[in-house]
Amino acid sequence: MTNSTMNDTDVVQVIIDQKRLECEEILNMTIRATVAEPYCPGVFDGWSCWPDTAAGHTAYTDCPEFITGFDPTRKAHKVCTGNGTWFKHPDSQKEWSNYTTCVNVDDLHWRQQINSIYETGYLISLVALLLSLGILSYFKSLRCPRITLHMNLFTSFAANNALWVMWYRLIVPYPDTIMQNGVGCQILHVVLHYFLLTNYSWMLAEGFYLHTLLVSAFISEERLVKYLTVLAWTLPALFILVYTVLRLVFADTHQCWINESPYTNVLIVLVCFSMALNLVFLCNIVRVLLIKLRAGPSHLAASNRPSRTLLQAFRATLLLLPLLGLHYLLTPFRPPRDHPWERFYEVTSAITASFQGLCVATLFCFCNGEVIAQVKRRWQYSSFRPRSNSYTATTVSVRQFVRSTAGPATGEDNV
Repeated sequence: MTNSTMNDTDVVQVIIDQKRLECEEILNMTIRATVAEPYCPGVFDGWSCWPDTAAGHTAYTDCPEFITGFDPTRKAHKVCTGNGTWFKHPDSQKEWSNYTTCVNVDDLHWRQQINSIYETGYLISLVALLLSLGILSYFKSLRCPRITLHMNLFTSFAANNALWVMWYRLIVPYPDTIMQNGVGCQILHVVLHYFLLTNYSWMLAEGFYLHTLLVSAFISEERLVKYLTVLAWTLPALFILVYTVLRLVFADTHQCWINESPYTNVLIVLVCFSMALNLVFLCNIVRVLLIKLRAGPSHLAASNRPSRTLLQAFRATLLLLPLLGLHYLLTPFRPPRDHPWERFYEVTSAITASFQGLCVATLFCFCNGEVIAQVKRRWQYSSFRPRSNSYTATTVSVRQFVRSTAGPATGEDNV
C-alpha cells in the first residue's frame, strides 16, 4: 500500500504499530529491580506506553497527538492499585487508561459555539441569497449588466454557503467520518474551496466593473460583463486544480483535508490578489466620487460643506465594503493560541464570514431602490386589479338596470 492510497485510518494504524514496537523495546530494556514489588508491569494499551509503576501510584504520559480532538500538551494517566494491578473500569472490567483529561472541555465547548455561529450565519445568508435570486429573476425589468453581476455573485455565495452548511452538519461533528477520510468528504472539501474562491473572484469582478464605469465611460457594458463572467468562474478552477494536485501528489490528504496545509498558500494567492486590487479600486472610486462631488453645480457646492462631502464619500465606501469583501483584510492577522484576543478574533471572523451573504443580499437587493419600486408596483397592481367575477357581476347589474329603465323588452333584447 502506497502513501497516496492510504486513508487516515491506515495512517493511524501504522503509527500505533510503530509505537507498539517502540514500547516493547523500552519495556524489554527496563530493569525490573528499579521498581519495588508489588508493582504494575509496563504495558502498551493501544495508544500509549505505560512503564512499570509501583503499587498505589499513578503513571502519567503525554496525550497521543494522532487522535483527533486530543491536546498533546495535556497528560493522560493510568492508576496502579494497591495490590499491584492496573485499575479496571467498573463497567467493562478491563484495564483502563484515563484519556478524558486529554480533551479540553472548555475549549471544546467554545469551538462548538464558534461552529454554531458559522452554521447559523451561513444558513441565514443562504436563505437571504436564494430569496434575492428569486426576486431578481422574477422582475425581468431589472435585468441589466449590473444586476447580472449581482446575480452571479449571489449564486457564488449561495453555493458556498450551502456547502459550508453541509460541511458543518455532515463532517465536523463526526470524528469517525473524519478519520475514515472517505472520497466523499475530500470531494466536498475541494468543491467547497472552489466556490470560496469564486466569491473572491466575483467580488473582484464587481470592483473592476464599478471602477471601469467610473474611469472609462466609453465601453460596452454587455461585453465587459461577458468577459468578467468567464474569468470569474474559470480563474478559481485553475487555482483549485493546482491545490488539489499538490495535495494528492504529496499525500497530504488526511482527515478529509480538514487540517491546515502548506499548499493552502496556492489559494491564498488569489485571495490576496483579489483583496489588493479591490482595495486599489475602492480608493480610486472614492477619489473619483470626491472629484465629481466637488465639481458639481456652484450653488450645490456652496451649500455642501467639506464635512458633508466627506460624509457622502464615507457612506459610499461603507456600502462598497461588503460587496468587495475588504473586511477579509483583517482576518489573516490571527492571534496565537490562548492569546487574550483569540476569542474576539474567532467571533469576529465567524460573524463577518458567515453573514456576508446576508449583508450583500440586504444592501444590493432588499434595500435596492429599483427592487423596492418594482415590488411596490407589483403589489399595487395585484391589489387594485379588478377581479373577473366582480366584473361579470357588475356587467349583469348594469344591463338589468338599463332594461328596467328602458321600458318593455323588444325583439332585439332577446337576441
